[in-house]
Amino acid sequence: MSTELAWCKSSYSGSGGDNCIEVALRPDAVHVRDSKDTARSPFTVSTTAWSAFTAYASATPA
Repeated sequence: MSTELAWCKSSYSGSGGDNCIEVALRPDAVHVRDSKDTARSPFTVSTTAWSAFTAYASATPA
């Protein structure tokens, strides 16, 4: 990937550093990675798929 991605961690992530993901938003895709293993390649989803996922996750009780 030639362009550096700006990774963001969820505000719901704890300060302990466990069970966190980071996302990098681009106009055409959303990149997702494990914050504890940044050497692994992230996976990428379309912005449409990410929007559907976050809408579902927001509407689903914990």
